[in-house]
Amino acid sequence: MSDTPPPRVATKPVLLWLSLFSVSLLAGAGLVWLDVPAAFFVGAVVCGLIFSLSGSGLKLSRRFFFCAQALVGCSVAKSMSPQIFGVLAANWLVFAGMVCSSVVAGGLVGWCMTRFHILPGNTAAWGSSPGGAAAMVAMAESFGADARLVAMMQYLRVLVVVLSASMVAHWLAVPQPVTSVAASPWSFAALFQGQPVQMALTLAIAVVSSVIAVRLRIPAGPLLATMIVGAIFNSAGVIEFRLPNAFQIGASVLVGWYVGLGFNRALLIATLRKLHWLFFSAFLLIGLCAFFAWSLYHFSHCDPLTAYLATTPGGLDSVILLAMGANTDVPFVVAAQTLRLFLVILTGPFVARLICRFA
Repeated sequence: MSDTPPPRVATKPVLLWLSLFSVSLLAGAGLVWLDVPAAFFVGAVVCGLIFSLSGSGLKLSRRFFFCAQALVGCSVAKSMSPQIFGVLAANWLVFAGMVCSSVVAGGLVGWCMTRFHILPGNTAAWGSSPGGAAAMVAMAESFGADARLVAMMQYLRVLVVVLSASMVAHWLAVPQPVTSVAASPWSFAALFQGQPVQMALTLAIAVVSSVIAVRLRIPAGPLLATMIVGAIFNSAGVIEFRLPNAFQIGASVLVGWYVGLGFNRALLIATLRKLHWLFFSAFLLIGLCAFFAWSLYHFSHCDPLTAYLATTPGGLDSVILLAMGANTDVPFVVAAQTLRLFLVILTGPFVARLICRFA
């Protein structure tokens, strides 16, 4: 008797992926109908989380995640212009205060978690760092922290940020009227509208930029490299760096799956005893950053939603997708989140040592 498993077992992952894809599209379409910003991204996060905790065993390859980051970079590049450097130069003090305050808030949360013996110093410091979840987990393991707890803190906060920021964006966003069905960004014509040559050049530049960034091991490299190179080409008038809306929807779904499928039951069980404290640390950091957003709104000329998304301690790609879906000042949000990402990576080991020493 042959021990070869039935063919249907081999096709099970394919059926699971098809089910996740179908449910995510339905959830995204429903959230679009409810006028929720970044609807397909939020729907994919929730569906990915449900499938992961139900024991599906699905895991999105990092190659697909890199592709999604590159496509998000393409979408951001069209809104970037040389004027952003003028904005940075004119408001450098505001940006410096905003970025540094977020890093200080993360350090304060880590200090509290260590001081009251909730988590070890190294783990608390890396887990409460505001931004760069994947980079923080990788660096934490190198510095002797508990990678499981750091991963849970980081991705739990990303999930909370996505859901809370989506609600805030829905509350604060200014509705954009659509004059006709053909003009709707979700119509079939708009989803696939684009020039083939322009699309091919855009994708080629995105691929080359992403490969170089991955080889150089730049944090969030495919997103940042594609965004910067695309902004240069777009501003110089070489090509119009633009892709159809269908590509942005695909990127939103992939990034959402990466966040949602990052959770699993084993990780949840391993951290169950401290789960309430992890939620507390996530909400505390989000609350501190929201206070800084309120200060930024009062001391600068940006709107409340832009200020909130610029300071919220979520993943770079996740926050950018929310910013694009809510029609905010995308370059402002991108600049603030990118600067904070690099500052967190540079200061991470120093902040962890300080917390271990003084807490």
